[in-house]
Amino acid sequence: MREVNVSIITDNIKEMCIEANHFLTDDMKNVFENAVKKEESALGKQVLGQLEENLKVAGEDMIPICQDTGMAVVFINVGQDVHLTGGDITDAINEGVRRGYVDGYLRKSVVKDPIYRENTKDNTPAVIHFNIVPGDKVDITVAPKGFGSENMSRVFMLKPADGIEGVKEAILTAVKDAGPNACPPMVVGVGIGGTFEKCAYLAKKALTRDLNEESPVEYVRDLEKEMLEKINKLGIGPGGLGGTQTALAINIETYPTHIAGLPVAVNICCHVNRHSHRVI
Repeated sequence: MREVNVSIITDNIKEMCIEANHFLTDDMKNVFENAVKKEESALGKQVLGQLEENLKVAGEDMIPICQDTGMAVVFINVGQDVHLTGGDITDAINEGVRRGYVDGYLRKSVVKDPIYRENTKDNTPAVIHFNIVPGDKVDITVAPKGFGSENMSRVFMLKPADGIEGVKEAILTAVKDAGPNACPPMVVGVGIGGTFEKCAYLAKKALTRDLNEESPVEYVRDLEKEMLEKINKLGIGPGGLGGTQTALAINIETYPTHIAGLPVAVNICCHVNRHSHRVI
């Protein structure tokens, strides 16, 4: 049994909130640079050039990549051989988010109640997804999610007879409806299977998968490639101003489902797709 004091988790999450809001991950840098090379529209190239300059300034001057520094989404896998000490894990995570957003001078965008909407003034609480896994490590991913793109996300409760063609149509429908509102070029996360809430979780988790890693499922790999090509033929382009690079990547995750259902969620993220990953 390995003991981990929750204060270590707090410290790491504070740093990760700041890191994710200022720097792109290496996989995102790679797909962004490829998009700049591939873009065929002059205006699209200009928009991508401006976004590149923004990323450069953000990293050099420690200014957030985007003014919407998002609602903190935390995926935390706790090894079953870990004994957490020093306090409540949920409180520790939220304290890390609080410190990250307050000490890092990041915009506070969370309200206490969805109707009465009083700001919490520290960007807490986070949305936390816990998972108990084998081992003695704590694996953390922090993914700040801005709501320009979050608002464009969709869940489709398809019939099994809709099949893979129905899934394709659902993905394209979500992207077309999002248009310029999701700050393209976008990253598209898709969850297929499970239940209403499970497919949404899968879609959000898909956004954090390293874009250099292919799905282990053959038909999923093929579907990702096909849908990226189809999305980029929509002509939405960078900034929604037209072009050939509407999406930088599409990641798809699947899960077993009921014989009577085919749930599909499409969680869209803007061109920065912010996330930070650490293992303690």
